[in-house]
Amino acid sequence: MEDSRDIFANRTLKRLLLFIYLVPVFGVVPAIWTLTRQQSNSRQVIADHRQQREVSRVAILVGLVWFLGTLCLTSGIALFQTENTQGMSISWLVLSSLFTSGYFLTNLGLMVRVWRRQSLDIAAINRVTKLLP
Repeated sequence: MEDSRDIFANRTLKRLLLFIYLVPVFGVVPAIWTLTRQQSNSRQVIADHRQQREVSRVAILVGLVWFLGTLCLTSGIALFQTENTQGMSISWLVLSSLFTSGYFLTNLGLMVRVWRRQSLDIAAINRVTKLLP
């Protein structure tokens, strides 16, 4: 009987798994799972796992920044929900939608970089991702 880990021996499936990590909102769960599981001893598996961990770190960090930003913007909208400042709350809603659109476009751009087999080095994020496990 085949080992369940042999399913991901195919390179195409490994790249598909990287794309799954970069799916906005939902990809954070498998990315967290990848960072918490144990490594194998094979050199090829370690090299592939390193790439999975790198993409997982970036996906988690971008998702966390989006979540915290959305939380702050939603709090701002709630603060300005009075009768006198309806225009200000609409501005916050537009800013929140632009922020969420930026998150989706960032993940799409990261998917394109994975598809082209380019590195995921983003200047500010690269330093912070090294702090994740």
